[in-house]
Amino acid sequence: MPRTPVAPRPTDAELAILRVLWERGPSTVRQVHDVLVERVGPTAYTTALKLLQIMTEKGLVRRDDTDRTHVYQARLSEEQTQRQLVRDLLDRAFGGSSSKLVLQALSARRATAEELGEIRKLIESRRDGNEPRAEGNGEHDE
Repeated sequence: MPRTPVAPRPTDAELAILRVLWERGPSTVRQVHDVLVERVGPTAYTTALKLLQIMTEKGLVRRDDTDRTHVYQARLSEEQTQRQLVRDLLDRAFGGSSSKLVLQALSARRATAEELGEIRKLIESRRDGNEPRAEGNGEHDE
């Protein structure tokens, strides 16, 4: 299957904006700004605008400027971005070892019974030779 286009790694501030866009869908700067103020506290409108402009240049978001008010949307889905970030972390911090990453993740925070059940299902399906689709929006990028 085709691989996800590689986008630059988003900063923490850019990830906060991407989360807004994934949840709300295409949004104006004002809409993104309003959610950021609710979540992180006082944030200047111009800061949100500048970050969205930078994110457009980096290829993290698309801007629709057909109307007077520009509308932004994430270029990649949340799942695609997460996979890209995990691949990067896997290579940089764990030498490509999935087991080391999973063991560290499970030891860093307690997993819920539901999460452990999902992990078991994934392991079983891999053991059976199936390639499961991840929970979420159904987009598959591997």
